[in-house]
Amino acid sequence: MGLLSLGTPLPWEQAKELAHEVRQHGIEQFLHIWRNTKNRQKDRLLWGDEIEYMLISLDRKNRRARLSQRGHELLNTLQIEENEMLNLANQTGEKPDLEALWRPEFGRYMIEGTPGHPYNSSVFDLTTVEANMKRRREIVASLMREDEMILSIGSYPQLGSGDFLEPPHKANGQFSRSLFLPDEVINPHPRFRTLAGNIRERRGSKVRINMPVFHDLNTPRPFIDPSIPYDRSLFPGDKEAKEGAALPDHIYMDAMGFGMGCCCLQITLQAPNVDQARRLYDQLATVGAVMMSLSASSPIFRGYLADVDCRWNVIAAAVDDRTAEERGERPLAKDRFAIPKSRYGTIDTFLGSDDGLFKPEYNDLKLVYDHEIYRHLVNNDIDELLAKHIAHLFIRDPLVIFEELLDQDDSVSADHFENIQSTNWQNVRFKPPPPNSPIGWRVEFRPLEVQLTEFENAAFSVFTVLLARALLAFPDINLYIPVTKMDINMQRAHNRDAVINERFYFRRSSPVDVENTVAELTANEIINGSAEFIGLVPIVQMYLDSINVDENVRRQIERYILFVRGRANGSIMTAAAWIRIFVRNHPEYKFDSVVSSEINYDLAVVLDDIANGRRPAPELLGAGNTV
Repeated sequence: MGLLSLGTPLPWEQAKELAHEVRQHGIEQFLHIWRNTKNRQKDRLLWGDEIEYMLISLDRKNRRARLSQRGHELLNTLQIEENEMLNLANQTGEKPDLEALWRPEFGRYMIEGTPGHPYNSSVFDLTTVEANMKRRREIVASLMREDEMILSIGSYPQLGSGDFLEPPHKANGQFSRSLFLPDEVINPHPRFRTLAGNIRERRGSKVRINMPVFHDLNTPRPFIDPSIPYDRSLFPGDKEAKEGAALPDHIYMDAMGFGMGCCCLQITLQAPNVDQARRLYDQLATVGAVMMSLSASSPIFRGYLADVDCRWNVIAAAVDDRTAEERGERPLAKDRFAIPKSRYGTIDTFLGSDDGLFKPEYNDLKLVYDHEIYRHLVNNDIDELLAKHIAHLFIRDPLVIFEELLDQDDSVSADHFENIQSTNWQNVRFKPPPPNSPIGWRVEFRPLEVQLTEFENAAFSVFTVLLARALLAFPDINLYIPVTKMDINMQRAHNRDAVINERFYFRRSSPVDVENTVAELTANEIINGSAEFIGLVPIVQMYLDSINVDENVRRQIERYILFVRGRANGSIMTAAAWIRIFVRNHPEYKFDSVVSSEINYDLAVVLDDIANGRRPAPELLGAGNTV
């Protein structure tokens, strides 16, 4: 999760006084990186994935499944071997033979795993992804107790509801001040608690997260959540729920942990040079919403069935640090900008590239950016589109400043730049090379929901990588749509069963009317093709046909492609749909939207059985696909 540094995080009252200084140095650091790497060429098409897991403790006697705070303990154990091998490699000069790398995430119950080395640019390497993901699960499982499991699911159904944490703690923490989440759910690394506290303090109130409840047969209308402690008075912000923060007919949440406590699948791709990274950034941004709809896996929040299938909006609201002035609720007086949306969202501007396909009208959003920073960048030979992108990111304040990292050599450090860059969480992220590093220009693809099994996660990862390579191999492929349409697409992608019921703005392949290049297409039409658009799967298959692929390798890749096809045409369920059906068919469900502790336990057990191959799930994985 972004930049992790060690040191003493400054409280918000001190940090905000240093925000301008951090921004200034961050821009100088970017300029140094640009000058040193703008002409870099022929980097290999390396890539990697990140999968986030939740550690769960089972009480089989009482049918309880709780999030386990031992996730942090397991992470420390996993990193001991990793650090020992890295230290040995530094001494010998040999490349460390690591199977996986392990990183902390916001939740104390969370673990992030990545491959030990980037995958290389060969097609054969794509066939090793699933096995590597399985090995990661095995490594974590080897450290678990008999009563523990790990799940890769988007949102934990009972996070913030009742008896959900092991060991239990009261929701009375100073950092989140949540009515539902104790601070003990937060990873003890100083960055995470400071993030939670500083977002709340900068905003001037607790975050307000409201997801529409799924109105089942016996759900009250209006739905007024009886589990909210409206009369608590432990902190000043406790009254917000009663004063309107908690909306009728919605599931209310009030802390960063509800968003950053979700899990995801992310893919980072290295491009041969900066220009091709810009092409990938622009083109992949347009497919983010439809890919999210295919991967939907988050239909339950805080113990209630929601009328959405994805976690994206939960996270966007969970890290929304904008003040009332920035949100447009009051006239600007103390703040610099009115900012239309959270720092977690779809991109607001395309970067353009030398493929000649970008047109200014695609950037149809009135972009908010720091004009002083923009002029400084342009005066230092940064082109207009990239300068506006960076100046837009830098309208934000740094959320966590470590006292020990204030004084840096801008020619060799990127900490201040990454402080801002890494807390702009967008559907794609444009990533410059780290200083003095063999790593090149990269793009991070961020909208995918994590899947239950390694087969599904590998399928989405491999498909995304093949699509990216096709976009580089066929520079005439043009997926541009107006930026504002992407925001609409992302909202539609949240809706229940969006993958089969919604239409998304997408570019026609060969529009007859050059003034009408965008159509509203189903996920099936975008993925599998139609009269309006050739289809992303046919594009990937054209790419595979254009290169020399071993027959056995092609056969394995086709399994993944068929799975993506099935998700798009509705013949294979999303995890969100599967979970919703499981809950509604549970004998103890009362058709009132409530996911009880007993239902949650049974759901966790059956999901673990599917993830480990003990229960077939052809409706979720496709016929013939096993774990």
